[in-house]
Amino acid sequence: MHKILIAEDDRELRQLFSHVLTKNGYTVKGVSNGQEALDAMKNDYFDIIISDIMMPVMDGYEFVRQLREAGNTTPVLMITAKDAFDDMRMGFLSGTDDYMVKPVNVNEMILRVQALMRRAQMINDRRQVIGKTTLECDSLTVTTPTETFVLPQKEFMLLYKMASYPSRIFTRQQLMDEIWGYESDSDTHTVDVHIGRLRERFRDNEDFKIVTMRGVGYKVVKL
Repeated sequence: MHKILIAEDDRELRQLFSHVLTKNGYTVKGVSNGQEALDAMKNDYFDIIISDIMMPVMDGYEFVRQLREAGNTTPVLMITAKDAFDDMRMGFLSGTDDYMVKPVNVNEMILRVQALMRRAQMINDRRQVIGKTTLECDSLTVTTPTETFVLPQKEFMLLYKMASYPSRIFTRQQLMDEIWGYESDSDTHTVDVHIGRLRERFRDNEDFKIVTMRGVGYKVVKL
């Protein structure tokens, strides 16, 4: 279950946010200022932080600034009564990820929290594991029980894309657009060539295979 830290000095508002988030399946901890939030994070892990700006002891700007200076990348949704562009700019410069102005629509808040969760997951999930085969996106490497090797970028991205959605069929045009880009001068035959190379490289792999869906495209199937 995902955990959310709320830093808000308005007790009623803090309780409202906690109630709504709890109803939506989140575990919530509430504190009343930035210093208490920093202290809470020393002893616990949180997936998302919701922070007010104007708080006693330590405001939201300083809280997020210290968080980022310490190397903490936990997504932050900043909620404030300040509607001026300069205040929003200061929030983003301090390191916040999203911004809402009071009065807050709690349904919109839930949607924004979910979007931040998805974005964080995409950043974190830069590796795919299929059985005993691991794909490392940052280094373009593939590790199997017997070897580790680097794939050419386009081949790696093709395999990584399909491996991220096992058994989902991708058309040649979809793969072309996502890996080569919409404005590429290459045609879809390029996809076939790269798929052929991948098949040759992984013909003895016991964890997955690339299946051709005749007249449609390709998919990765777990074995």
